[in-house]
Amino acid sequence: MTNQKPFSFKLLKKDGMARRGEISTPHGTVATPAFMPVGTQATVKAMYPEQIRELGADVVLGNTYHLMLRPTAERINKLGGLHKFMNWPHTILTDSGGFQVMSLAQLRKLNEEGVTFSSHHDGSKHFMSPERSVEIQGLLGSDIQMQLDQCIGLPAERGDIQQAMELSLRWAERSRNQFEKMGGPEKGQGLYGIVQGGDDPELRIESAMKLGDMPFEGYSVGGLAVGEPQAVMLKMLEVTTPAMPENKPRYLMGVGTPEDLLESVARGIDQFDCVMPTRAGRHGLAYTRYGKVNLKNARHAEDPRPLDEQAACPATNNYSRAYLHHLVRVNEGLAGMLLTWNNLAYYQTLMREIREAIDESRFEDFRAKTKEDWARGDIEPYVWS
Repeated sequence: MTNQKPFSFKLLKKDGMARRGEISTPHGTVATPAFMPVGTQATVKAMYPEQIRELGADVVLGNTYHLMLRPTAERINKLGGLHKFMNWPHTILTDSGGFQVMSLAQLRKLNEEGVTFSSHHDGSKHFMSPERSVEIQGLLGSDIQMQLDQCIGLPAERGDIQQAMELSLRWAERSRNQFEKMGGPEKGQGLYGIVQGGDDPELRIESAMKLGDMPFEGYSVGGLAVGEPQAVMLKMLEVTTPAMPENKPRYLMGVGTPEDLLESVARGIDQFDCVMPTRAGRHGLAYTRYGKVNLKNARHAEDPRPLDEQAACPATNNYSRAYLHHLVRVNEGLAGMLLTWNNLAYYQTLMREIREAIDESRFEDFRAKTKEDWARGDIEPYVWS
């Protein structure tokens, strides 16, 4: 695709630091704040694409590291690109693969040029540079692409954090050059820079300001939710988002729980992704307006009530807790399907309600009421009369 409508972002409303906006891409409009279901290997696990769309998702995430290994970006490109390949005609964001290279790959070796690593599948050798990462994302044809960065776990020494942040800035410039060389802007695509700096406020601000001087379509906060307490993550957002361009979308990578999302929106974040709702669903854990519900718990064994009779999702209100408990205990595949459906429905409902609250200038009231409901906990155990 060439000469597409350019990537754009409109900031429609602010309520405190919470922001309501819209991202436009060649494959549609993304209402923000937005949660992006994770489709790591060109699929959101246990879900049909049509289900994801029906839940209200405008965008899903694909993973560069996994797709470059299997089936390869070149094969997906030959087959018409990632949108066609996975039957998702809406917006797709791809990450750079950097986090997976650091966390999954074997025998990795990092230098100024990039990262040499062995596949965690078969040990085959690969090289990922900023240019190669953007090239892969271009072959996939994703609407929103990410620079390659160096992500390190926390806690870490300040010197190591600074070194990774500065390398990420140099890689940001190289990623941008490659993105423009491949005609990304002309295709209506966007490339996001990634703020690093660990748990050091000064490094976070420096990274955000230097990235802001580069012509990215959006900006991400990376290197959080990697081992530090939630309070540290939120503190980093409080110092980082004010240093980020206000007229560009802000994406907090790999986060998180419903509370993480709510608190991060309160600190100026627009986009999120996390495997948590899908992974939790496959392990018997449901997210609801009552908080977390563990379907493995014996208290549900004879409970004829649904997870939440007021929810619109069929998985949430059409199946009894007793049935879901049974499916989980006997390890039936349907358990993961139904609970993943429930979890993603809850996440999308939460984001829609957040957007409505910002629109109506009542975000703080909504935030307090939602946290109060979570704190109250699940409904009382069922008692047969």
